[in-house]
Amino acid sequence: MNDLTLAGLYVPLVTPFTADGQLAADALEGLAHAVLDEGAAGVVALGTTGEPATLTAEERHTVLDVCARVCRERSATLIAGAGSNDTRASAEALAQLTAWPEISAALAVVPYYTRPSEEGVAAHFASLARQSPVPLIIYNIPYRTGQSVGWRTLRQLGDLPGIAGLKQAVGGIDEDTVRLMADLPERFAVLGGEDIVVAPLLALGAAGAILASAHLCTGAYADMVAAWRSGAVGGGRLLSHRLTRLSAALFTRPNPVVIKAVLHAQGRIPSPAVRLPLLAAGPDATAAALREVSQVAAVTPVPSA
Repeated sequence: MNDLTLAGLYVPLVTPFTADGQLAADALEGLAHAVLDEGAAGVVALGTTGEPATLTAEERHTVLDVCARVCRERSATLIAGAGSNDTRASAEALAQLTAWPEISAALAVVPYYTRPSEEGVAAHFASLARQSPVPLIIYNIPYRTGQSVGWRTLRQLGDLPGIAGLKQAVGGIDEDTVRLMADLPERFAVLGGEDIVVAPLLALGAAGAILASAHLCTGAYADMVAAWRSGAVGGGRLLSHRLTRLSAALFTRPNPVVIKAVLHAQGRIPSPAVRLPLLAAGPDATAAALREVSQVAAVTPVPSA
């Protein structure tokens, strides 16, 4: 299962809703095609950005149906969010992914709320890796889980069959990140998951990134990832500087409310609606993000070398 190669830009898709709160499957399909058209290597379905906690089981299945169809047609990578802080329930959720053979990997979060020891985290993922029908990508995001995972544990997990990579979103570039990047297990792909500070992780050798901001100006984000990966440091730096302000504007409110507001303003989804406990973005946050989108779009593309 470790023959999966993860590299490039992946976009964790929002779940569009109609004005009356229904899942807008056509709009989701359009978004998936659009980000692939602009250079994304694949998409993530039912990541945090997709509000999976507020979707019904039927809606989650519809999201996977739509994304699987698009990725099959486009020969693109499909990553599905699956798992919780319950190891047994996570294994059951992973087992259900066999209904969509197009799924290449599952994004599984470090157990939250329960706050197990690092040994417990390692045992959780080792158990899931033995049972999962697809390779796992560990989602390490301590400010959401309340659980820090050090570089030794992450490296230990990266050596296991069935674990293909890590989405690293720790709020910055900390010592554990640097230590991990200095000695990565073979075929263990680190993907940046912190939009505003993804450039330093790419500079350290990350294989790619999962970026919600890349719903907008997808091509520029894809070019930024490609520039860093190819060693075109000057181009990567310039693109990173241009995109940092956009990512910051998109995260002035909880994800994905500003992204949805901008997509709606662009006519790409039928409404900016999110589900409680999230609240829709206000006009000021939306206008500020739209200004940043315009600034990025107005700039001449940066050469890759």
